[in-house]
Amino acid sequence: RNDADIEEYITMIRLKTAVVLGGALKIGALIGGSGEKDAVLLHAFGEHLGVAFQLQDDILDVYGDPEKFGKQVGGDIISNKKTYLLLKALELANSSQKAELKQWLSATPADSKEKVVAVTEIYNQLQVRRYAEEAMQTYADKAFAALEAINRPEDHKQYLRDFADGLMVREN
Repeated sequence: RNDADIEEYITMIRLKTAVVLGGALKIGALIGGSGEKDAVLLHAFGEHLGVAFQLQDDILDVYGDPEKFGKQVGGDIISNKKTYLLLKALELANSSQKAELKQWLSATPADSKEKVVAVTEIYNQLQVRRYAEEAMQTYADKAFAALEAINRPEDHKQYLRDFADGLMVREN
């Protein structure tokens, strides 16, 4: 769709990525004998962490080091994928920036690097990376708040903290 907004995008990545992690954690909690409240909190932890992970993936696609990222930087731009960065840019752009973005979205240049550079420059002008990082941090904070609320000893929660850090402190 060409008319998606950020709220719809968050819903999409939640349903695509985050609920899988949240569901797996909830099932594990229930099988492991946790109470319903802790199972719900583990689900929330996983779901918020999954959204944060996907937002970070959007950021790394544009700003990651290609040697560390393991895939082509700018792949989402080349394929016109609707990401948080693109949707935020379209939301913040003035009329000329919006027109330029839409021109690049409809273009298939012979050199895709040119498209990546041009769109990234608009992203930089609008500081969309900062907005994406703030959104990512908001979801990570929600995940850790849910984890802290779980009624388990700290050493039991440390494994999940380490897991979350492994997902969120990454360059690829």
